[in-house]
Amino acid sequence: MARYRGNLPQLASPAVLLSDSGMETDLIFHEGFDLPLFASFTLLDDETGTDALSNYYRRHVQVAQDAHVGFLFEAVTWRASIEWARQLGLDEAAVVDVNRRAIDLVVQLRAEAGDASGPLVISAPIGPRDDAYNPARLMSADEAAQYHAAQVMTLAGTEADLLTAMTLTHTDEAIGIVRASQSAEIPIVISFTVENDGALPDGSALGDAIVAVDGATDSYPAYYGINCAHPTHFVDTLDVNEDWVTRIKMVRANASRLSHAELDEAETLDDGDPDELGRQYAELRERFPQINVLGGCCGTDVRHMRSIALACI
Repeated sequence: MARYRGNLPQLASPAVLLSDSGMETDLIFHEGFDLPLFASFTLLDDETGTDALSNYYRRHVQVAQDAHVGFLFEAVTWRASIEWARQLGLDEAAVVDVNRRAIDLVVQLRAEAGDASGPLVISAPIGPRDDAYNPARLMSADEAAQYHAAQVMTLAGTEADLLTAMTLTHTDEAIGIVRASQSAEIPIVISFTVENDGALPDGSALGDAIVAVDGATDSYPAYYGINCAHPTHFVDTLDVNEDWVTRIKMVRANASRLSHAELDEAETLDDGDPDELGRQYAELRERFPQINVLGGCCGTDVRHMRSIALACI
């Protein structure tokens, strides 16, 4: 049974909830794993990969425990929808199984960690159907709801407390995922990828996207997030006087100031300056104290999360 599905602690309290960092870039560049299609769920196939995932989570949970705050587990389900999984040789039954095993792993790690320092919440990420930087195809809301429904229903049947749709590139896909989550009666967070100018990859303004999703779904999302962009890419688009900004509670920033196009071409990892990133998170928190779910994205690792914790807590 899900522990927090009906009472998400990040909504009830202004206290910070830490999460993990850039899992895929960390495991590829620091651990030496090959993650085809950036699919970290492939590590569940053997003991070596599962141990690497477990130790990755343990490192991040320790940061939260040292800071005496809760932790948000993000399971390895981001690429585990049918079209991505088919490219890796999985059929529908195997996709269901890998989603369930991904949640089982973090359920076990939550039990191992205990919750003396704060709540340990389990999130199941939902990724976009197409590329998270430069999608070739934009879906309608109805198409998105139909496509994502199978994964949403599978995850709703696990101990996941909520879903987090991350690296979304356009509004209609977000609306479709929310509608699928409404049907499954599970909380959903919507997190958009933004470019250097703070806009979505399809050119939409972030505020317009949030307002549109809320308007089409009776404000069903528990909250919104920003991911896969450096704070300098989006901070100037956030206005304390705009109501939509209050709906943003999560930031998972890149370590690098590079654009998505530049990151796609990069042959080495740009991990930025962990201490500077921590200060930038603290500045965001000072201006927007409702932002209380803090994690990292591409190029970040446990060092960045330690810096964020030191700066913000």
